[in-house]
Amino acid sequence: MGDSSTRPFAVVTGASSGIGFELARQFVQHGYDVLVAAEDAELDTAATNLRRDSGATVTAVRVDLTQPEGVERLYQEITTTGRPVDAVALNAGVGQGGDFARQTDLSDELVIIDLNCRSTVHLAKRVVPDLVRRGSGRVLFTSSIASTMPGTYQAVYNASKSFVQSFAEALREELKDTGVTVTSLMPGPTDTEFFERADLEDTKLAKKKDDPAEVARQGFEAMMKGDAKVVAGSLLNKVQAAGGRLIPDAVKARLHGEMARPGSGSGS
Repeated sequence: MGDSSTRPFAVVTGASSGIGFELARQFVQHGYDVLVAAEDAELDTAATNLRRDSGATVTAVRVDLTQPEGVERLYQEITTTGRPVDAVALNAGVGQGGDFARQTDLSDELVIIDLNCRSTVHLAKRVVPDLVRRGSGRVLFTSSIASTMPGTYQAVYNASKSFVQSFAEALREELKDTGVTVTSLMPGPTDTEFFERADLEDTKLAKKKDDPAEVARQGFEAMMKGDAKVVAGSLLNKVQAAGGRLIPDAVKARLHGEMARPGSGSGS
């Protein structure tokens, strides 16, 4: 990826599949070159698919963002391109379903915190100051409507997304006069590998999922407009997000538990 390119340059994490891949596809379809990052081997196939017919330069960086050295290596790969970052989509994330005290493993929950929270802050701390020094750029955080409610049977995941949402909104306010915009993408249940990886396929949450391509399109458009946030996906997601402001947290915790309880989707 040479510095002579006149195309804008974007970075997308968690880009091997799902919303991250579709965000990267939005970028290349709108004239960007991209650097895409993920840990798994699917990333190479994703990069090949992004290059096909797009005319974009796509650089794939396989890196484990749960580790601080992985974040530093990714930033080094970004700077090695010699190109200024015009947009960054901090999308990498993972979840885990189950009863916190009796079913889930601490190691899985610490990975959620490391990837969803710590690595997001770490990479933002490296990339965002560069944007501010240039006086321009766009930042997209993949949050979730889960950020708006206590996550019974997803206690750590929902808390991590509440962290991301709060961080994004605070950063947006801090950067309001810098030329750098911050947008949070808040999808509901989406048809990605998330549910299988998080052990949530037998829950009611998994019964109806949105198209990740549509979620990514809405997120990309909101970012390009400089919107503060977008509740993406179905109308139901938007209704839930709006209604959630009026419902006490204790009620939201109970309702979430009914949807995310292991086995709740069986036979229904």
